[in-house]
Amino acid sequence: MKPYTENLKDISKLVIEHLERQETNFMELWETSIVTSNNDIFKEDIRENGYQMYLLVKKMLLGITCEENLKNLAHKVARERMEAGVNIGDFVYNVNRGRSIIVKYVIESGVPHKELQQIIENINEYFDQFCFYAVSRYTTLKDNEIQEKTSFIQQTHNDRLAVLGQLSSSFVHEFRNPLTSIIGFNKLLRKELTSHPYLDIIDQELDQLNFRITQFLHTSKADSKDKKVDEVDLHELLDDILRFLYPSIVEGDVNITTHFSTELKIHANKEELKQVFLNILFNSIDAVKQNKRNREIDVTCDKREGHIYITVKNNGPVIPKSVQETIFEPFFTTKEKGTGIGLYVCKKIVEKHGGDISCDSNNRETRFIIKLGTCMQ
Repeated sequence: MKPYTENLKDISKLVIEHLERQETNFMELWETSIVTSNNDIFKEDIRENGYQMYLLVKKMLLGITCEENLKNLAHKVARERMEAGVNIGDFVYNVNRGRSIIVKYVIESGVPHKELQQIIENINEYFDQFCFYAVSRYTTLKDNEIQEKTSFIQQTHNDRLAVLGQLSSSFVHEFRNPLTSIIGFNKLLRKELTSHPYLDIIDQELDQLNFRITQFLHTSKADSKDKKVDEVDLHELLDDILRFLYPSIVEGDVNITTHFSTELKIHANKEELKQVFLNILFNSIDAVKQNKRNREIDVTCDKREGHIYITVKNNGPVIPKSVQETIFEPFFTTKEKGTGIGLYVCKKIVEKHGGDISCDSNNRETRFIIKLGTCMQ
């Protein structure tokens, strides 16, 4: 800001005297023209803040340094705007209204316009400085608030996963042992009753139950240890999975087509990859069942640029864009009886194998695209 000369101080005193005579008028004009919200908990403080700004402007015009007071007022207003949850644009508008009104009354002070130029420049610079301090502090406070909420959400998320991990470990321990016994006895029965049709149904249901238990196992910390890595032939693995799903495919009247490149092998944990493909295919079957007819699923597996891509495409209902962005988050589900961990487990396993998984959906089709690490030569 340019230094004050004696002449400028004299002019400033004349301007201030005029402003003091018109104080009631221009404060009322400002109050009736600003934007306020009925929900603003600091609504009654807006006038006082405006008046304090006017007092600081008067001191500035007299050459009194009060930058610290200006900054404190700006920070106070920023905190109130943040806590009130009011659009910061309203605040900026109100400040500029105050600036315009003061400049208008300064021009009407009777002092020649040429002599007012420096005063008006100083007023504009002062208001700009005030806005800068206020908006900067408001942005900082908002960033801190968002960071605190993000940290809280992340901690809550971690706590829920920790509890789920403990529950799933206990769940697996309590249920897997009797399940193993039932599977064993069912195999013994098969030797005695080789042609009994119910044994196939029991086998299928036990496999499904085992699959669901394994889903929970993948969310526990106990399962986060490194597991055996196999040489996995994806063609064979996907064929095995489709044979396993055959009863569900027939029951749902679903037509599945496959397009596999030959000799697609990868070093991975076979059982974990199996969990991923089963989950995606189960979800796809559930999705197309909502169609009255023409229930189509297409599975493509190929190699591009040294990576393996598995695409599972279905013609079920569109997944909204908002859902696509959260579909892999834990506990998120659109199913009435869903757990919200299936796709989260898929994402966790795929990323563990150095890949990624994504979903895109439109009115014609929904695609789950799984990209896995380097393909074996």
